[in-house]
Amino acid sequence: MSGISTIDAIDTAVILAGGLGTRLHPLTLTLPKPMLPIADKPLLEYIIEWLKSYGIKNIILCTSYLGNVIESYFNDGSGYGVNILYAKSKRPLGTAGQLKSAEYLINNSSREIKRFVCLYGDSIYNFNLEHMIHKHVNTKALATIALMSYKVRLDYGFIDVDKDDNVIAWNEKPEVKGLINIGCYIMESGFLELIPKDTVVSMNTVFIDAIQKGKKVTAHIVGENSFKDIGSKSSYVKVYREYLKKLGDL
Repeated sequence: MSGISTIDAIDTAVILAGGLGTRLHPLTLTLPKPMLPIADKPLLEYIIEWLKSYGIKNIILCTSYLGNVIESYFNDGSGYGVNILYAKSKRPLGTAGQLKSAEYLINNSSREIKRFVCLYGDSIYNFNLEHMIHKHVNTKALATIALMSYKVRLDYGFIDVDKDDNVIAWNEKPEVKGLINIGCYIMESGFLELIPKDTVVSMNTVFIDAIQKGKKVTAHIVGENSFKDIGSKSSYVKVYREYLKKLGDL
């Protein structure tokens, strides 16, 4: 991918990397989830490389659980061609709470940060970030959410009954479709004002509040396979094997 032409619009990313990763125990007892190896390097390194490919070289890492492991590996980022600062919290604060912990680095920066990319540190992303940034800037939204079409087949049949308990329809293992949040956002710095300080709060709670207050939130729909989630042992093993095969092919 070529360098981004909207570098003047965004040159900073905040990566949320402070979760406990309990669904991946015992793998995450000694390593934070973003540092789990995917083939020949940790997951977080793929994310940083993806951002760098779009010219985003100023990275704020929000850390908590085993954050020293992340800092020891990346240091100031110079070895990876980026500049890294760390927002450290003593306890996990939820996705929005983690982001809030970086507010002082954004607002007190020696350079003005009007907007930034915010993304979760437990996924690998593969879509055109430049298109998303252009859309955000053109729509003048407070925040833009990357969404992807997703479908899943339920394990059970759904039965419809009328008011007299007569069975009127049987839908065996229906398929549910919709748009899912893949954990990548473009945000204006003003979004941080909606997040309470020193509070455990999830991103969806803050977005729901923003929408109810009439704030402009837009969606950027990406194609299928635009991200790989490392949220469970099965998904981790699947992605690990996929990237190991790519490494072997090379």
